[in-house]
Amino acid sequence: MKLAVNVDHFATIREARHSHEPEPILAALLAEQAGADGIVCHLRGDRRHIKERDLKVLREVVKTKLNLEMAATEEMKKIAFSIKPDIVSLVPEREEELTTEGGLDVLSNEKHLTPFIWDIKKAGIKVSIFVDPDLKQIEVCHKVDVTLIELNTGKYADLKPGKERQEALAEIKKAAERSHELGLEIHAGHGLDYKNVLPVAAIPEIKELSIGFSIVARSAMVGIEKAVKEMIALIEKY
Repeated sequence: MKLAVNVDHFATIREARHSHEPEPILAALLAEQAGADGIVCHLRGDRRHIKERDLKVLREVVKTKLNLEMAATEEMKKIAFSIKPDIVSLVPEREEELTTEGGLDVLSNEKHLTPFIWDIKKAGIKVSIFVDPDLKQIEVCHKVDVTLIELNTGKYADLKPGKERQEALAEIKKAAERSHELGLEIHAGHGLDYKNVLPVAAIPEIKELSIGFSIVARSAMVGIEKAVKEMIALIEKY
C-alpha cells in the first residue's frame, strides 16, 4: 500500500493570512523524505489555496510523482500541458463548496470527458478520475479509457462506526473488486484519517491512498515528517 500526500491545506493556512508561509513546496519535500510515494495538489478555478507558482515549483522539485487534481476545463487542460504532471486527476468542482463533495459524474459527462481525456493522454500524461464507489460510474470510467481511478471514501469517512459505515465500506470493497476485474489501477481517498484508514487500507485491490487534511492537521502537532511516518506505519500493516 502506497501513500500520496495532498499538500493543499498547507497552502490553505498560508492563504488565511495572505502570507508566504507555511510553504507547501517545503511540505512536499519533507513528506517525500518521510517516505511518501507521491505528492497531490488541486489547482482550483478560484485559486483558493494552490497557485500556479506552487504547481510550477512542485513540478521542478518533486522526485516521486506529482498528481494534479483539476476540473475538466480548457483552462486547466492548457495548464496541464504546460506543467506536465505525472498524473492528472479529474475531479468535480463548485465554487461554493468547502472541499470536493463527491466523485465526478462520468455517466452524465461521457461525451465531454472522452475527447478531453484523450487530449491529456496524447500529451503523455496519465489520467485518473475521482469517482464515487458506484458500479455504473466505474463501468463508464473504463469506457472512457482511463486506466486509473480514485475511489471516493468520503461517505465512509463521514460516518460514525456502526452499520451504516460498514455498508459504506462494503460499497468501496465491491467497487474495488469490479474495478480490478476491469483492469483498472485503484487508488482511494477523501476524508481518511488516522482513526478510519485501516479498513480501507485492508482492501487488497486498492494500491494507494491519497490523504491530505488529516496529515496537515497532525503536522501542526508533531511536524510533517512524523505525521507522514505515522500514517505510513498504519497503512503498511496491510
